[in-house]
Amino acid sequence: MGNVVIKKVENKSELKKFIRFNYELYKDNPYSVPDLYEDMLGTFSDKNPAMEFCEAEYFLAYKDGKIVGRVAAIINHKANNTWNLKAVRFGWIDFIDDEEVSQGLLQAVEQWGHEKGMTEIQGPLGFTDMDAEGMLIEGFDQLSTMATIYNYDYYPRHIERLGYEKDADWIEMLLTVPKEVPERLTRIAKIVMEKYDLHIKKYTSHRAIAKEYGKEIFKVINEAFKPLFGYSELTDKQIQQYIKSFLPLIDLKLVSLVTEANGRLIGVGISMPSMSRALQKAKGKLLPFGWFHLLKPLKWKHPDTLDLMLIGVLPEYQSKGVNAIFFHDLLPIYISEGYKFVETNVELETNTRVQSQWIYFERKQHKRRRCFKKQLQ
Repeated sequence: MGNVVIKKVENKSELKKFIRFNYELYKDNPYSVPDLYEDMLGTFSDKNPAMEFCEAEYFLAYKDGKIVGRVAAIINHKANNTWNLKAVRFGWIDFIDDEEVSQGLLQAVEQWGHEKGMTEIQGPLGFTDMDAEGMLIEGFDQLSTMATIYNYDYYPRHIERLGYEKDADWIEMLLTVPKEVPERLTRIAKIVMEKYDLHIKKYTSHRAIAKEYGKEIFKVINEAFKPLFGYSELTDKQIQQYIKSFLPLIDLKLVSLVTEANGRLIGVGISMPSMSRALQKAKGKLLPFGWFHLLKPLKWKHPDTLDLMLIGVLPEYQSKGVNAIFFHDLLPIYISEGYKFVETNVELETNTRVQSQWIYFERKQHKRRRCFKKQLQ
């Protein structure tokens, strides 16, 4: 590999360097949104509940004594069993524009996967679908989001030259919030609610929503996302972690729960103010003043853009118009709060059910990202 040396991360000091490399590589990039350092430490910790069914190694690339790349090698045994695969994943991959570096990093993952009995490699993927996934291949001039990956445009060129091919594509949409709720949307929502005796449930207390519907929210997500590419169901420990870490952060006005008459949860829609600019200002750190930048859009002055974090509907209610109920509830709030745009989360390009719900919005596809794959030799 010439002057490039690949080393396995052996201790916490090196793991911290692994995390910080992304911040250094993108510190002057106007589109990249840094992860919170504390969150990344938790993600790569043995305390991450995903480690119950995953194993991982982390690699750093050095050139002339300087760190020039990183990658995580992951085996999600649950996903492999679900999808009948023997796949090693590569994730959290970053590198300078040097093909020796990208080749060395991916060869390290391939070799480790081969030693573990894997027959193919795919990525970028995280431990689970709750981690950011997919390499950006379109939309390099678009601001990233809290839930997605940003990467330079040379990344996919490197990957393709190394013999990787498309496994799956996700797209993202930018929606324009209308000035008023479309009459058609209101009419359809009311018809669906009356036909199936469905109701909108709202909360003002984080403690109450966590107690009454916390587990059910993520069980709906499990059922709704189960058929989707590479998904591995969340365990009880993971669900408890997300109830504790995720639910307290959201503005409950922007959460829509749809239930049957008996209170059974059948669908959930969660959006939140875009945290992209706030995370850029915080530079991935809570201290000393990062907390202020992060609280500002949540508590005091929100941006003009929302992130639509997720929409999940139980399979038996999909394609029955339930999504109209979410926007019947949420659109008036978007309008009254002065939001102008909504960023969708990633959606598989083949998922026409999801894409059909954007008919109520002026919209454009502005990003595309890809999961690559290759057979191991």
